[in-house]
Amino acid sequence: MIEDFRDLTGLQLDALKEIGNIGAGNAATALAVMTRDRIDMSVPRVGILPFDKVAELVGGPDTQVVAVYFQVTGAARCNIMFILSIEKAVLLAELLMGVPPSNKNTLGTMELSAVAEAGNIISSTYLNALAMFTQMTLIPSPPAVGVDMAGALLDGVLALYGEIGDYVLVLENKFRKGDLDVIGHLFLLPEAEALDSILSALGVNY
Repeated sequence: MIEDFRDLTGLQLDALKEIGNIGAGNAATALAVMTRDRIDMSVPRVGILPFDKVAELVGGPDTQVVAVYFQVTGAARCNIMFILSIEKAVLLAELLMGVPPSNKNTLGTMELSAVAEAGNIISSTYLNALAMFTQMTLIPSPPAVGVDMAGALLDGVLALYGEIGDYVLVLENKFRKGDLDVIGHLFLLPEAEALDSILSALGVNY
């Protein structure tokens, strides 16, 4: 049994990255429909990160972030989080809304709605791609959206779902529209048994 993400082979990570790429393609199509404009999206990097380092990846525990969160039940219990710093969230919202960058660091109602919808689309398309590849039934909860300091938000996730493993899978998501790029991060947090089930279903569990 795979106990945590440190035990994954290159082939296993490649399989998960391919699922991420398919999810990104589907998300780009959905975002194009949402914005009536072309949005390019890719997953340039897939990696493994200790859960306690997640906050550092988005700027540190005191960084204000926006997170879209799902709890997934069914054949493999896991959790999915899409996280952006406030600054990157504003840029993404403006990209999706088709307005010029404003360099502001606050989210209004419209910007927050745009980011929440993007997080919902990205998380859902990744989960759908995972379900398609594994032929597993994966049932997401309604999305929850939070705006808080990264450290406080992640502490809240641990308080609610203490069964989350010590390591998480990170998919870096790159959005591009014209010359504007925005990087966000999608985190997959499965229980140890769920990760083993997913890899077995992918045919890459040795």
